[in-house]
Amino acid sequence: MSFSVSWNTLLEELDELSEGATLITPLSHKRFRITDVQQQRVIIDLDEKDDQRPLQRDQFETLYRRISDDPDGFELDRLPPDADPYPAVLSLHPRFEIDGEQGIIVETEGPTTSQVLEKETTRESVDRTEPDLDVYADALLLVDALERHDVDVLEELGTDTLVNLYTLLSDVQRNADGLRKDVADILLTRLHHDRPVTGPFGAVQRTTRRNRSLKDDEEVLETLEAAGIERGRVLGVDRNKVDDALDVTELSESDVYEIEEREYVRKAEVDEERKETRLQGLKDQLAATDGEEAAELREEIEELEARIQELTEFEPGSSYHTRSTSG
Repeated sequence: MSFSVSWNTLLEELDELSEGATLITPLSHKRFRITDVQQQRVIIDLDEKDDQRPLQRDQFETLYRRISDDPDGFELDRLPPDADPYPAVLSLHPRFEIDGEQGIIVETEGPTTSQVLEKETTRESVDRTEPDLDVYADALLLVDALERHDVDVLEELGTDTLVNLYTLLSDVQRNADGLRKDVADILLTRLHHDRPVTGPFGAVQRTTRRNRSLKDDEEVLETLEAAGIERGRVLGVDRNKVDDALDVTELSESDVYEIEEREYVRKAEVDEERKETRLQGLKDQLAATDGEEAAELREEIEELEARIQELTEFEPGSSYHTRSTSG
């Protein structure tokens, strides 16, 4: 099939595109809309910069030739800068498709998908779904705590409030790090070039971290000796052997170590039952509609929290011992 035939087919597909349809570029994930379709070019409007750009017919032909020359598909990271919208538009043609995982655009014989985003529905028409993730539950509790307390002046908050905040912050950090690693593992399979890939909130880039660990001691020493380096120049104090020596001598740690003590706060335990009770109350609030029912539900939740507060309120050890001895 000649490019002229393919170009006319693409123009027909663009003419049939619904008004306001949004496309997304395969590498930088930038959103754009097609505002005008002409015989020699396609005009697009980039959402981020709010400016228009012409995509020229001859550039589409160049991309078409490169795809046709490679039966395994054209690698998208070979595109020149700012050419990201071209494959996104070409994917509207029924015979061209972008494979995001492989990072290529290919010509196919069967049905294909395009880079057109599904029309975003309004929040009112979408049922809320709660992800079954620990970080979601802890983040919801943390947001609630931040909204109920004036965290701009931490020094004025009570100790119990600070304990709650620290516990929730710790839980969110731990669970977020776990989820972030899972997301990163998947992203590594989709990043095929050194250029940053952007999303609505930021950008990521594939990088390489270099870690070193010494080979077997004897192998290292023999290699260095062969290069003219005496063993004594690289031999040092082994910390494990020093600790073993301290166990069989009367020396103290301070005799051989520079010791610096630093105090810090560590989370000792978490009241999961109380967290779950509060979390359920927040979920009910999110699900409730405005009106008398929502107001009644909030009153019930506040009464429940008050009872939980009385049952689980922290009592200093001195008060406990006072009551025990008086009884």
